[in-house]
Amino acid sequence: MSIKPKRFRAQPMTRLLAGNSSSPGDLGNLMRMARVIDRAQQYLREHLPQEVREHIFVGGYRQGKLTLITDRAVWMTWLRYEQTRLLQLLHQLPEFETVTGLIFKVRPVSPPKVPPRLTRGLSARAADEISCCAADVDDPMLKRSLERLATHAEANEDSSSPLK
Repeated sequence: MSIKPKRFRAQPMTRLLAGNSSSPGDLGNLMRMARVIDRAQQYLREHLPQEVREHIFVGGYRQGKLTLITDRAVWMTWLRYEQTRLLQLLHQLPEFETVTGLIFKVRPVSPPKVPPRLTRGLSARAADEISCCAADVDDPMLKRSLERLATHAEANEDSSSPLK
């Protein structure tokens, strides 16, 4: 028994995207499904009331059921009441004539959490120490870097600080 990995030969991109069902990495069906879902999303957005449009997303299509995702439970309740009308709308599209039902899911969208910005200050005392170090350094590049660093001292620090 060999444990050597099986190597597949590289295939042209056109063959992968063509949707040949015998190919192992079939991207064609995935691309077609993405286009169909996008079409349903656009069609529903065109026909939904203005206040609902931004809250409804098509999540997938599987075994005759279309999944609709919303960000709040109130919109899911509205979708359930409008289920018959939505199915009639979808049946107008040739790709969705065979839709037998809808699945509703609530997925709250949380705003992206922005990491807090870490701001560091340089006290006047630390800036003085860095300036003293810069005066004693022979390397010109290091000396310029230390002097530049010393200029970042906090301008609003009180000069009557007991640490000075």
